[in-house]
Amino acid sequence: MGRRKIEMKMVKDSSSRQVTFSKRRTGLFKKANELATLCGAEIGLIVFSPGGKPFSFGHPNVESIADRFLNQEGSKSKAGSSNSKNDETVERLSQQLDDLNKKLEAEKKRGHMLDKAILKAKGLPLKSKAPNVRELSQADLQKMKESLEQLREKVKARACEMEASSSLLLLANEPDVETDRTVAKNE
Repeated sequence: MGRRKIEMKMVKDSSSRQVTFSKRRTGLFKKANELATLCGAEIGLIVFSPGGKPFSFGHPNVESIADRFLNQEGSKSKAGSSNSKNDETVERLSQQLDDLNKKLEAEKKRGHMLDKAILKAKGLPLKSKAPNVRELSQADLQKMKESLEQLREKVKARACEMEASSSLLLLANEPDVETDRTVAKNE
């Protein structure tokens, strides 16, 4: 005697529906596990119960399968169009970054001018304080780096000169041994 054929339509009784869901979900997950084990396949299943509760099965895990599925490369035409879309997006974002950097520089200059105007209005002397490094632009930081490197080279050269001068002064101030002998003989 074989199984009877079940008519495929929604189970009307909610408790029978829940029991059917639970049994079939278990069978589905068992079949997925068998397929993954026997064939070495990567499988990801996500099932929502009639009540909205999620159930998942994944081999090796659901997250890696979902990431692989979402990030897979389709046909070459899809990849080509996605690459051009990515290039367009990168270009647009680069342009926005440049625009924002220009606006930031303009606002910094405007802020400095306003600070000077406030000091002048209050009758205070205009101070030339050292700039805050965090407020400098990339170009200003590059200029500062170059000037510091030049300054380091100048200081290094000046230190060598001073060392040479001090060595010469020490040699000049040492009593001459030959002169002392000559003076001693003459006496």
